[in-house]
Formats: sequence, structure tokens, C-alpha cells
Amino acid sequence: MSKLQFITLACTDAERLAEFWSEALDGEQQDLPGSLGPEIVERPGGSPNLLFKEQPKGTERDLPIHLDLATQNREETVEQLRQLGGSVRETKTEAYETHTATWTVMEDPEGNGFCVSEY
Repeated sequence: MSKLQFITLACTDAERLAEFWSEALDGEQQDLPGSLGPEIVERPGGSPNLLFKEQPKGTERDLPIHLDLATQNREETVEQLRQLGGSVRETKTEAYETHTATWTVMEDPEGNGFCVSEY
């Protein structure tokens, strides 16, 4: 059986993006030799680690990888992420049969999209 080891994101400033996501997800940025290039954020509790590689990416708005964050307080988390350098695209709400879901679509400092919702 396979185990998901990394979620890899292409970026132009691996160190800056690793700092953002390390703070956003309470991860630990790994101390690697500078010659290796990529930055790694180790996630607690057996979650997949994040790998940031300085390389060209597809488009700025539509990436093949999209992270969804779940939190107890969406608005508070969105504000914390804005303080770290993230930006808000929009907040959406959809009603289902007996449930209403609200989430905020954000961008990290390099424009990679991700969402924040409540659990």
C-alpha cells in the first residue's frame, strides 16, 4: 500500500511560501541545505508534508493542486492568514438539503488558490 508523502507546489519563492504555509498549518519548516532547492514543511500527526519547488507553474488562477483548510472559526482563520500574507478572493455560501456551507476562497502570497471552511 502507498502512503501520500508530499503535496508539491510549484512556486517562484520556495522559502517565502514555505514560511507562509508553515505558519498557516502549524507545521515545521525543515532545515535543508540550500543546494537542494526545495523547501519542506513537515505536518504534525501523520498528515502529508508540503514540498515547495522553484519551477514554472501552469496558470496563476487554475492550479492542479488546491488545498482546503477546515477550522473551528473560519473568519478568525481568514484574518490570521491575511496577516501572514494571504489574500481573499471571495466568500461563497451554498445551501444543501439540510445543510448550509460557507467557505472563503483565498490565495497564498504567490496566488495559489485555497479554501477555508468550518468543521
